Amino acid sequence: MRQKVGFARAMAVEPELLCLDEPFSALDVLSAEALRGELLELWTQGQIPTRAILMVTHSIEEAVFMADRVVVMDKGPGRIIADLRVELPHPRSRKATPFLETVDHVYALLAGQTPPEPVELDHLHTLPSISLNKLASLLERLDETPHADLYRLSEELALSSDALLSLADAAELLGFVTIAHGDIALTPLGQAFAEASIRARKEIFSSRIRRLPLFSWLLEMLWAVENHRLSRDVVLSALKSKLHSEEAERQLDIAITWGRYAELLTYDDSTRMISLDPAGIPALVQSELAKASQK
Repeated sequence: MRQKVGFARAMAVEPELLCLDEPFSALDVLSAEALRGELLELWTQGQIPTRAILMVTHSIEEAVFMADRVVVMDKGPGRIIADLRVELPHPRSRKATPFLETVDHVYALLAGQTPPEPVELDHLHTLPSISLNKLASLLERLDETPHADLYRLSEELALSSDALLSLADAAELLGFVTIAHGDIALTPLGQAFAEASIRARKEIFSSRIRRLPLFSWLLEMLWAVENHRLSRDVVLSALKSKLHSEEAERQLDIAITWGRYAELLTYDDSTRMISLDPAGIPALVQSELAKASQK
């Protein structure tokens, strides 16, 4: 209600320019969606005299959903790295291919347009066993001081060197940090993750892990079957052809954990079935369409 009062107070003076700073980040998902819809309805139907709305957000999906122009910024020093028009008619569908392509394009800009990893498991980079909460904590700490000495971070975060190196390995693998000469530095994508809402963090994480060979392989396997679900034993058997038994078990457990966090996978402990998460299917549809267009 305080947020709604804030909107009402801002619009009561009928401003030519309405400035919004993370206006929906403090709200729950349903309230935020409702307030976005109300604001867009007032704006697109000309029910308010405001001539322009300027909004700051860390949510790429939110920016593409609402804006006609997205300006992507970097800091240290602050600068514009991209300025693109969003030529999509309102109201916009989050599941529509043009919408998903635009979201993916903005992610690519933030990630430095990193090319997708090869799908073949012969090029498999094993996933580090880490706590995703501790990974988030590491990135939040680096957001305060973008460059840090790994050794000092180990003491500061009260982590063993092995634990910190695993976290750093995971962060580098996902494109969130760069590591050189014992120093670790946050990338623009890592900064976006550190400063994002929970929902936006999941979107960024999902976008990054889909590029990893193990996930590309696993998602393609699930996508290929009619109901998008496979027995854990079937997946494990295929993985054991590339990794020894213990490592295959470990990698599959990590992949399931990461996939569940990213809302790409679901796993039923009682039936031992791995499935595509319905929430992640639109992004996979977009990936398949992109692959088809390249062919």
